[in-house]
Amino acid sequence: MSTLTWIITASLLGGILSLLFAAILALNARVSWLSMLVSYAIGALLGAAFLNTLPEALEHSDDPKQITLIVLLGILVFFILEKLVLWRHCHLEDCEAHDLSHAPVAAVSSAAGHHDHDHGRSGMMVIVGDTFHNFVDGILIAAAFMVDVQLGIVTSIAIIAHEIPQEAGDFIILLNSGYTRRMAFLMNLLSSFATLVGGVLAYFMLHNMNFLVQPLLAIASASMIYVAMSDLIPGLHKRPEIHATIQQVTLILLGIASIWIMGGFFPHD
Repeated sequence: MSTLTWIITASLLGGILSLLFAAILALNARVSWLSMLVSYAIGALLGAAFLNTLPEALEHSDDPKQITLIVLLGILVFFILEKLVLWRHCHLEDCEAHDLSHAPVAAVSSAAGHHDHDHGRSGMMVIVGDTFHNFVDGILIAAAFMVDVQLGIVTSIAIIAHEIPQEAGDFIILLNSGYTRRMAFLMNLLSSFATLVGGVLAYFMLHNMNFLVQPLLAIASASMIYVAMSDLIPGLHKRPEIHATIQQVTLILLGIASIWIMGGFFPHD
């Protein structure tokens, strides 16, 4: 397949698969399933970042220090952006409740009958934010495929893995905001097409600006590392029991191993 075909296939398949799995999880409201998936997603994200995306960016760069600097700055930028989101939704004197690291699990927990809330996030605002997030994912997928197929595939797997719990959380938030199940599914489906738009646009733009591919791979690494370490891992600490910890570590290792094994199936171009 051509590079563009890989990008289109990964973007469409990734969006549809993550949405279908998210809908199944959300409608069944199985908190345990979502908690397990979050652990696996952490491993997939860290595996893709440290075993594939970052090494590839360093390998194709004339200045490795510049790549690591971009990763460092990327993590800082993601931190600032998340702070702005928290500030935007902060209820001034009730800000301590804004724990985004466990938002998907909290949303499903709410649907299962446990006390929780969406911290004032309306359904439409969630969709707008998710659409932008999906658009950026499409750009990162395109940048990875334009280096080689193996990198594109493992990057796509990592993105899909962390999108499933996120989409499930968004799905429940839409239901809690008054949307019907059909409308919530359709809105999430439309939002997922932003991945395809971002991927295709990036493909044509990066052909004329090849110098942006390595920085984008570095930003992709920063994104994966930040999401895993800042948004997902803190939620696991809410279950400090030894059996839960063993399960979490096992699933994280499984996520890393799956990325490593998947990379072995596809030789570098």
